[in-house]
Amino acid sequence: MKDAAPQPIYLADYTPPNWLIDDVHLTFRLAPHATRVVSRIAFRPNPDTGSRDFFLHGEALTLIDARIDQKPVTPDLVEGGLRCSVPDAPFIWECEVEIDPANNTALEGLYMSSGMYCTQCEAEGFRKITYYPDRPDVMATFTVRIEGDMPVLLSNGNPVSQGPGFAEWHDPWPKPAYLFALVAGDLVNHPGQFTTRSGRNVELNIWVRPGDEGKCAFAMEALKKSMTWDEDVYGCEYDLDIFNIVAVDDFNMGAMENKGLNIFNSSCVLASPETSTDANFERIEAIIAHEYFHNWTGNRITCRDWFQLCLKEGLTVYRDAVFTSDMRSAPVKRISDVIALRARQFREDNGPLAHPVRPESFVEINNFYTATIYEKGAEVIGMLKRLVGDDAYAEAVRLYFTRHDGQACTIEDWLSAFQDVTGRDLAQFKRWYSQAGTPRLKVTEDFKDGTYTLHFEQHTPPTPGQPHKAPQVIPIAVGLLGPNGDEVLETTVLEMTEARQSFSFEGLPARPVPSILRDFSAPVILERATDNAERAFLLAHDTDPFNKWEAGRALARDGLIAQIREGAAPDAAYLDAIHAMARDDSLDPAFRALALGLPSQDDLAQTLADLGTTPDPQTIWEALETLRQARAQQCQDLATRLHAQFQVTDPYRPDADQSGARALANAALGMISRLDGGAQAQRQYDAADNMTQQLAALSCLLQSGTGAETVQRFYDQWRHDRLVIDKWFTLQIIHADPQDAAVTAARLTAHPDFDMKNPNRFRATLGALAANPAGFHHASGAGYELLAEWLIRLDPVNPQTTARMCSAFETWKRYDSKRQSMIAGQLDRILDTPDLSRDTTEMVSRIRGA
Repeated sequence: MKDAAPQPIYLADYTPPNWLIDDVHLTFRLAPHATRVVSRIAFRPNPDTGSRDFFLHGEALTLIDARIDQKPVTPDLVEGGLRCSVPDAPFIWECEVEIDPANNTALEGLYMSSGMYCTQCEAEGFRKITYYPDRPDVMATFTVRIEGDMPVLLSNGNPVSQGPGFAEWHDPWPKPAYLFALVAGDLVNHPGQFTTRSGRNVELNIWVRPGDEGKCAFAMEALKKSMTWDEDVYGCEYDLDIFNIVAVDDFNMGAMENKGLNIFNSSCVLASPETSTDANFERIEAIIAHEYFHNWTGNRITCRDWFQLCLKEGLTVYRDAVFTSDMRSAPVKRISDVIALRARQFREDNGPLAHPVRPESFVEINNFYTATIYEKGAEVIGMLKRLVGDDAYAEAVRLYFTRHDGQACTIEDWLSAFQDVTGRDLAQFKRWYSQAGTPRLKVTEDFKDGTYTLHFEQHTPPTPGQPHKAPQVIPIAVGLLGPNGDEVLETTVLEMTEARQSFSFEGLPARPVPSILRDFSAPVILERATDNAERAFLLAHDTDPFNKWEAGRALARDGLIAQIREGAAPDAAYLDAIHAMARDDSLDPAFRALALGLPSQDDLAQTLADLGTTPDPQTIWEALETLRQARAQQCQDLATRLHAQFQVTDPYRPDADQSGARALANAALGMISRLDGGAQAQRQYDAADNMTQQLAALSCLLQSGTGAETVQRFYDQWRHDRLVIDKWFTLQIIHADPQDAAVTAARLTAHPDFDMKNPNRFRATLGALAANPAGFHHASGAGYELLAEWLIRLDPVNPQTTARMCSAFETWKRYDSKRQSMIAGQLDRILDTPDLSRDTTEMVSRIRGA
C-alpha cells in the first residue's frame, strides 16, 4: 500500500480569499489538442483579510504568457497552481495558457465528447481551464469570446455578438468559477419561449446532436412547468434573456446548473415513448426542475465553501421533490424517495463512508457528492418546514433570498433566516448538519384509563470520527386508529428533543393502534415491537399512504427474515394481506405497484446484520425467489385480471395516470411470468409500442430464463440508440442468476459496444453487477475481482467515476470472513496500483479502514 495518504482539508481552517474579482474576460481559441485560453481578470484586495499572498489554482495547463497591468511577469509554478508578486492595490491580471481538451478523459474542465467541446467545472474543474482562484466564494461577472469552426458556440449569460467563427457572451450576474460553462459543436436546437410573470420574454433552447431533436419535446415542457412552478411557489423568476440546455453523451453526473447554460447527461434530457420508460420520463422531469431551481438556490445564492454543499443541493433536492409531488402523485413520490434514501443514504450512514450532512473535512470534494449531502440534506429541509409550518417556511425563505442574493453563504446564514422569522432557537436542530449516522427511534407504549402514552428513546450509533452523539430534534408525525379502523387522532406532529420523551393522549374509549412516523416525518429507523396482525390492520386501514405501504413492507421483511433464519415457509399473513391490497380498486394503481415491491437484497442483508446474523447473499436471493413464487401462486387469478384491466389503450402519455396503470399491469406480468414460463411476457413484447412495455416484458423473459432470443432481437432493433443499449447491458446483468452474473458482466465488457470511457456505459455494466448483490457477492469472489480489475483500468482515465463506484465495496464488513478476506484483497490490490488518483485513494482507504 502507499505510504503517504492525501492530506485532508478542514472546515475549521476556512479563511476568506485574499483577492476579490470584479470581472473576468475570457477568450477561447478552440483546437482539439491545443486550445488557447486568454484571461483578463480585474483583481482587488479583500479588505477583510490581511494577507496579500497571490495564489491561483491551475492543473494540466501550459503557461504561455502572464502579465500584470500589461507588464510581463514570471510566476512561480507550484503544485496545484502558481504564485506571483502583485501590487497591494487593484490590478489587471492577464494570462494565456494552452490545454488539450481531446485528451481530457477525466471529463473535468474543458473536454470533448463525440466531437463537441463541453465543460464540467463543479467542483474544481475550472482550474483545468485557466489559472484562477477556483473557490466558490470568489464571485465575478464573466464576458466570454469563443473562436472556432463549430457552428454553435455557447457560454453563460446573454449573447452579445456573433459572426463567422466567433461568438461573445456576457453574464451580468456574479458567479463562482464552478458555474462557468462553454459548449461548441455541430448541434441543432429544439426552441421554446417563456414569459415570466413580470413580462420578460425568455428564449429557450435544448441543443442536441443531429438526429436527437425529436427527443426534446418532453424536456422542454418540463422546463416550462419548472419555471412556472418556481414563480408560483417560491416567487423566483428567471433573470436572463435566454436559457440553454445541452445534451452531452460523456458526462460524469446527471446534469449541471451552470448559469443560463445547463449541461445535461444525454440520458437526463432525451426522451421518446419508443426509447424511454415511464421512469425515464419522470427522472428527466425531476432533473430538469432540479437544475432550473438551482438558478436561485445555488447560483444567485451559492456556497461559501464546499463544506456547505448541502446548502444548495439539499435545498434544491427538496424543491424538486415537492415539484414532482405537485406534478404527479405525492404519496407515490414520497414512498419512492424513502425507498431510495434507505437503499443509498442509510447504507452510507451505516458504513465506513458515513459523514455529516455538512462534513468537517474532505480529501477530494468530488467524493462528497453523496446521498447524505443530497437526499439526507433534503430530509433536513423537510423536517425544518414541518417544525416551523408552511407560512413561516415561506417567509423565512423569502428573507433568505432577499438578504443573501449575490452572496456565497453558509448553513448558519440559512438557519439564521428561520430563527429571525420564527424566534426559535435552532442550535439543537443544527445537529442534523453536524452529526453523522441514522438515529434509531425506539418506541414502547401503555394504555390505562383512557390515556394512551407513547414512550420514545433516541440513539444514534457511532460513526467514523464521531463515537458519541447528542439528542437531535425529531419531528414525529403520529395518528391513532380505533379498533374498527376509524381514525381517532388525525396526524399530529410530536417534537422530540430529549434522549427519552413521552407523549400522552387522553379520553380514548379503547386502546388505539398507532400510526407512527407518518409521511416518514424524519430520516430515522423506527424500532417498535409489533405483530403481523397489527401490520395487516394498518395495511388495510391506515389513512397515511406511507405508513400503509410501510406496514406491507414490514410484513414482507419479517416473513423473509423468518424464511432465511428459520427455514420457514412464506408468511401466510403477508400473502393474504398483499392479495387484499392488490385487489382494492379504491387504491391508486401506482401505490399498489409500489406495495407489491419487496425489500431489496441489501435491505435484508442489513436487517440480518442488525439482528446479529451474518447474511448469506445466496440464501437471501433464494428466499426472495421463494416468496415471489408463492405470491404469484396466491395471486394467480388476480394477476391475470390486473394485467388485463390496466392495459392502456389511449395514445402514450408519460403522466401519472398512465404510468401508474402500466406499473401495476407490469407488476402483475411479473407474477404471471413465474407461472406461464414467459408466454404472456412474450406476447406483450411482440405487441409493445413503447419502451415501458417492451422493457418490462424483456425483464420478465430474462427472469423466467426464456429471454435469450428476444434479448438479441432487442439489440438488433436498438443497436444504434446509445441510451437504449445502456438498458440492454444493464438488464442482462441484473437479471442474471447469481452464479452467472460476473460471467455475464465479463462477457459484456468484451462486447464491441462497451466503452469504459463513457460513464453511462461503464455504470450500465459494472454498476449493474454491483446492483445484483447475490451475483456480486457470489462465493467464488469473481464479482469482486472483475469490478476491482475495471476500477484499476478506469482510474487513470476517469478518477471521479472510479471513486464513486468503489462504494460497491462499502458493506464488506457485514459478510462472512471468507468474503471479507476476498474483498480486502481486492481493496489492497486497488490501493497498491501505481499513481492511483487522489479520488480513488480516499474512497478505498476509507472503505478498507472500516
